[in-house]
Amino acid sequence: MTSSDHLLDLIRNTPEIDLLLRTSFSFDIGRKYHGDELRLASGAPLEPIAGESAGGAYFLCAEQDGRRPLVFASSEGEGGLIADDLAGGLEIIIGMAWQDCLGFSGGGDVEVMQVSAQHLERSLARHNPEITEERARVASALSLRVVPIADLVVRLQDAASRTEPDYVVTSEDGQAYDPPFGEFSEPRHGGWR
Repeated sequence: MTSSDHLLDLIRNTPEIDLLLRTSFSFDIGRKYHGDELRLASGAPLEPIAGESAGGAYFLCAEQDGRRPLVFASSEGEGGLIADDLAGGLEIIIGMAWQDCLGFSGGGDVEVMQVSAQHLERSLARHNPEITEERARVASALSLRVVPIADLVVRLQDAASRTEPDYVVTSEDGQAYDPPFGEFSEPRHGGWR
């Protein structure tokens, strides 16, 4: 059994952690269907393992050096590498508002991402005052670390920057997904509040 299989089994067999991952972190192992038959541009298959409420999906790639890289594909046609394995990916998923951080990355600028991540964290804490406790519960149950946001930003930016050429997501008709980095550095209407 790989470490990815072990983590997915832990989630399946721990209903309260499965629920927290679904409701607070948009990682739903019961939502594996993505609609299209996605694969990597190389033709390598992707194994769907979870989805999120906006229609995006998480996939494991074939094993490389004992690890299975984690790729995300959004329902809006963006996708790419988010971590070198599921454990690292889950640390990012529970540790920060990673999708919005990529969206407001100024094209992948790590400094812009650091600023965005701090604004997003304040907003998340306002909307979910228990987020710190929820992160700790999920991390403890899955033997993960609660990593400082600044470190998670660096890890996410590094992984997403390595999307091309090996982790470009394509549809069954060969259409490549857009890279994961958004061009804006903050929301266009009103900036960060």
